[in-house]
Amino acid sequence: MPSYSFRCTEGCEFDAMYAMSEVPRKTHCRRCNATAIRLVTAPHLSAAGGSAYQLLEHTSRSAHEPHTVDRLPARGSAARQPVSSNPLHAKLPRP
Repeated sequence: MPSYSFRCTEGCEFDAMYAMSEVPRKTHCRRCNATAIRLVTAPHLSAAGGSAYQLLEHTSRSAHEPHTVDRLPARGSAARQPVSSNPLHAKLPRP
């Protein structure tokens, strides 16, 4: 259920939750019981818990604490690239 912001004639601001089909333009203030009108505000969107949030968290952390490399990777068997069985991939230019 979305949260809507209201401001009364006395200057109090508060948030209230209503169903989108039932949100009123005016309501009574919870503090002073004056008439309060609904404000136009930006939606409160969040990607918390999603992969987008994790990417933003990682990039903001790496901006001031970059990952550094102190040695070359170990020589060993290189990871093999997967081979595609799509015949159209055979037509692509090779490096």
